[in-house]
Amino acid sequence: MNYIGVIIKESLENKDILEDIKILSTKIEKVTDKHKTPWLKQWTLYKVEINADKAAKVSNELSKCLESAHNWYADFKNDKLHFIIFRNRVFRIDRTSKEQYDEAKKYGIKLGIPEYQVDFHPEWKR
Repeated sequence: MNYIGVIIKESLENKDILEDIKILSTKIEKVTDKHKTPWLKQWTLYKVEINADKAAKVSNELSKCLESAHNWYADFKNDKLHFIIFRNRVFRIDRTSKEQYDEAKKYGIKLGIPEYQVDFHPEWKR
């Protein structure tokens, strides 16, 4: 089963990875104070589809492409697994494991990502 997720264009230092990813839709969102990214005026959100057999490879490559100056993440999931990707760190989460989600959330908060943005656990119905 393929994975569906979101990648923010502005989060990428190297945007070449987008050439290898199927983009389903694009949404441009105005940045507000809540986003805590004052260096940007907008986010370009790509809804993406990742082939199941390429998910691990894409997540590892994506972790190398995320911007180093600021802390970002990207993610994609299917019914069983959820890949949460930070720069140089990938969480491959069993979607039934609250503990694994909690670990990824704690990691994101430790990096300074606002808590509301790391609402990965399914009980939050992201």
